[in-house]
Amino acid sequence: MNAPLIVVVGAGPGVSGSLARRYARDGYSVALVGNEEAPVRALAEELEAGGTAVQWAVADVTDTTAAASAITDLAAQAGRVDVLHFNPSAFRHKNPLELQVDELLADVALGVGALLTAVQAVRPFMSAGARVTVTGSMAADEPWSEAASLGVQKAGVRNLVHSLDATLKGDGVRAVSVTVCGTLSTEGAFTPDRVADALFVAARQDEDGWRAEITYEG
Repeated sequence: MNAPLIVVVGAGPGVSGSLARRYARDGYSVALVGNEEAPVRALAEELEAGGTAVQWAVADVTDTTAAASAITDLAAQAGRVDVLHFNPSAFRHKNPLELQVDELLADVALGVGALLTAVQAVRPFMSAGARVTVTGSMAADEPWSEAASLGVQKAGVRNLVHSLDATLKGDGVRAVSVTVCGTLSTEGAFTPDRVADALFVAARQDEDGWRAEITYEG
């Protein structure tokens, strides 16, 4: 049997890279999708050097056709997807009086809409026990007015995760977002590695007590 596979959408340095390493240590193969080649290639080469089987692709995840094709191709090569992790969001330093409608919609397309593309692409390769995880943020509940679109994205993606979980659970596939109640840092409770550990644990909840949102407070 092939090794289990995690598909990381929005791959690069930070939480997504830490999560890819965490699953690699647990024996998973890794598929990476990112919008910039250099960080995706660097992460893939690092994982490969450690003995992990890695596939990767560069795609604009807001381009639904290109993103769906890239993700489907990666999943088809493995023939299975055991975990899909969704990490993208857009940080735009504009308050609500500066933010334009087209900018808000573009950010939501990245931070929320692209999750639909990813899930729909991997669903044919998921069986009972597969999981969808999403990096959430306290911005969903405590938005910073100077980056107004971020809170909208994080509230939206958390809401979408609840709908996905309700839709998928009948087939034994579950979805969860982890609301990170802190700012990422190089030390302490909110390092990318610590947040990745929280995401890893969230995917392994007991099915009987499954929660579609978990709060990580460090």
